[in-house]
Amino acid sequence: MKQPSTYYHVKKSKAKIQVHQGGTRSGKTYSICQALIELCFKNKGAGIVITIVRKTFPALRSSVMRDFFDILTEGGNYYEENHNKSQATYTLFGNLVEFISADQPQKLRGRKRTLLYINEANELSLEDFRQLILRTTDKTILDYNPSDQFHWIYEHVLPREDVDFFQTTYLDNPFLEQSVIEEIERFKETDENYWRIYGLGERGVNTAAVFPQWQVADEIPERAKLVAYGCDWGFTNDPTAIVSVWREDYSLYIKEHLYSTGLTNRDISMELDKLQLNRTPIICDSAEPKSIEELHRLGHNVKPSKKGPDSIRLGIDIMKRHKLYILKDSLNAQKEFRNYRWETNKDGVQLSKPIDNNNHIVDAVRYVCINRIGTPYSGKYFIS
Repeated sequence: MKQPSTYYHVKKSKAKIQVHQGGTRSGKTYSICQALIELCFKNKGAGIVITIVRKTFPALRSSVMRDFFDILTEGGNYYEENHNKSQATYTLFGNLVEFISADQPQKLRGRKRTLLYINEANELSLEDFRQLILRTTDKTILDYNPSDQFHWIYEHVLPREDVDFFQTTYLDNPFLEQSVIEEIERFKETDENYWRIYGLGERGVNTAAVFPQWQVADEIPERAKLVAYGCDWGFTNDPTAIVSVWREDYSLYIKEHLYSTGLTNRDISMELDKLQLNRTPIICDSAEPKSIEELHRLGHNVKPSKKGPDSIRLGIDIMKRHKLYILKDSLNAQKEFRNYRWETNKDGVQLSKPIDNNNHIVDAVRYVCINRIGTPYSGKYFIS
């Protein structure tokens, strides 16, 4: 059976360090786990120690650990007595596989290992990498999506003579469903930088704009369907923003209805009455439950938006999967989308967190996307 390209790359490489750069759903993580399990099988009782690392343990548990134990279970090689859950280790054919997170510095400086695998290596610092590789006697494997234009991997790892570099894309994964392929290829039209990173597996361009590609529309197409209204609260300094979001295939149309400071909940209710919503849902920032309850008592179909530790990133990702159109008279919306930018650190390196500014209409749209559109697809190789 044909496997993703990464599987063969791992098995054939003799280099001390393997670097696997790739786009989304290319099969990097799953294939590396397969190869490591086979290594343990072929070296039964050898006492090999494999350390698998990611930046945080929750991320480690929900990604590479899940793949690793899925493969063991599907192959009939998972035994409860071999799994020390409190220590996050598994004894496999007389070898030890341990899972640690880079946010535990004492473990980075722990005992030596035979083989090191760093999943999403671009999340770690250069110092993390140095501490880990100093205690690795045989091989080191790195994988990552190349979302950064500049990174220590490019500067300090790739130039080494003992490195094998491999670049893969979703086309290197023979098990990928056609529907997922089509979703990934939509990035060609909706976001050039996302397509470069997650489609082609190439380094991202350091553009600070969160939404570099959007267009102005004269009107909402007749075929577009109203998804919902979105509301972001404000009062003294920040404006209250209300928008409607319309969808036609993979295009979103955004219309600004309200953008004003100093409004009470009764003022907002009067503005909503003017829109004649007829029970159309209004998805609101859940940070103000009292305001939501008051508008509900005033007869409006208001609902709190779902929130979670990664809800901003999720909402942005959903929006980026669509062509975005802003109505020509929605001037505040155009201004926000033009100026909504990613944070950068003191070295000017772009971070994956947007600046908390120019985001009132953006947030209102995001609430609608998270609660009414959701993730187009998910799975083992969903964007991380």
